[in-house]
Amino acid sequence: MTGAVLRGLKAAAPLLPRTGEDDPPVTIPRAPAREAAERELSKPTYHENDPGLLQRALNRFWDWIDGLFTAASGATPGGGLGLLVIVLAVVALIAALWWRLGTPHRAPTSSPALFDDRPRTATEHRAAAEAQAAQGHWNQAVQERMRAIVRSLEERALLDPRPGRTADEAAAEASHPLPTHATELRTAAQSFDAITYGGRTATDQTYAQLTTLDKALTQTRPTLSNTPLGAPH
Repeated sequence: MTGAVLRGLKAAAPLLPRTGEDDPPVTIPRAPAREAAERELSKPTYHENDPGLLQRALNRFWDWIDGLFTAASGATPGGGLGLLVIVLAVVALIAALWWRLGTPHRAPTSSPALFDDRPRTATEHRAAAEAQAAQGHWNQAVQERMRAIVRSLEERALLDPRPGRTADEAAAEASHPLPTHATELRTAAQSFDAITYGGRTATDQTYAQLTTLDKALTQTRPTLSNTPLGAPH
């Protein structure tokens, strides 16, 4: 850097009048000297090894990180070692919670409708459930069996056909004409929600429980006094 400044000053020297050897030394004014130095230092030769834009950004980022850790270690009892212990403790706590609770699933704000836009009969839903079960697709099998249960109750006029009904609502409403199966209906609805919206995986046992419930409901006589208003007797 000093050599570059000297060369800049030498470049500015021709701008000044020569003096005799016996004359006092000439003092170069500050402004021309600075301009000459700036011109000299602006030449590409002095910037061939300068870091690129990405490297400069990374250097600033790591300087910022280093500043944060320096400040944190200064405020933490035990200095850098104490900060390291705290960081490891936080990481261990997060790992323990992740292992205990599993991967978090976003809970739905409201349960979507039980049926889609393609109305099918209970028999069609049962056939779809059996086809899925035969292939070991237990999630889809449970979903179709739950739809078969609700559609069968609608076909028997134990539930009023209502678009947009959820599994929980269907179970709660069906518990009135079928009080002896209220617990099984609620459990079936919970299994449907957990599989469909909660990211859970069904098993053959889950499907067997819903199949047993479906068959039992078709053989159960409803309690007509508790049938919802508007349902035929």
